[in-house]
Amino acid sequence: MIHELILRYPQLKVCEADVVGAKNAMVKTYRQGGKILLCGNGGSAADCDHIAGELLKGFRSLRPVTDETIPEDLRAKLQGSLPAVSLHSASAAMTASLNDLDPNMVYAQMLHGLGEKGDLLIALSTSGNAQNVCNAARLARAKGLTVIGLTGEKGGKLKELSDLCICVPETETYKVQELHLPVYHYLCAQTEQELF
Repeated sequence: MIHELILRYPQLKVCEADVVGAKNAMVKTYRQGGKILLCGNGGSAADCDHIAGELLKGFRSLRPVTDETIPEDLRAKLQGSLPAVSLHSASAAMTASLNDLDPNMVYAQMLHGLGEKGDLLIALSTSGNAQNVCNAARLARAKGLTVIGLTGEKGGKLKELSDLCICVPETETYKVQELHLPVYHYLCAQTEQELF
């Protein structure tokens, strides 16, 4: 499928190895019992919700549930799920943090409560310099999480704070986001294929 991604978006050839590396890190996280946490601002926050949605239920496959501890009538109506949390989605906790703490610590605070060693943080910032996203990446590294950055061409500060950074070859915000979409669709589809 990576060949199809590059065929459709040839400009992503420059970050092909990082995209495959990110998929491998996601699969490893799930195989070891971890979860994926996501953060970003504005359109990147919406992308975080999109990614979580693709992971929490079937994306390209139906993902049958085989856990026999779940009653059969429920099991038949569920799909296999990969745990993913978009950090901005807990609005009460987030707004309390924004009110009581340094606003640039909002994602770090959420990650402090939810992130555990062995989890993976996907941090989206088109410039790579969003301070709240970079602070979350710093804390993630300190807590033993793997950090995957999704940025624009230059990578910004986030590139240095990530274990692996996918720097798509654009600099304008909307153009960066247009390339993030096929990248994370690939990541979700391939992770699903390997695990289901």
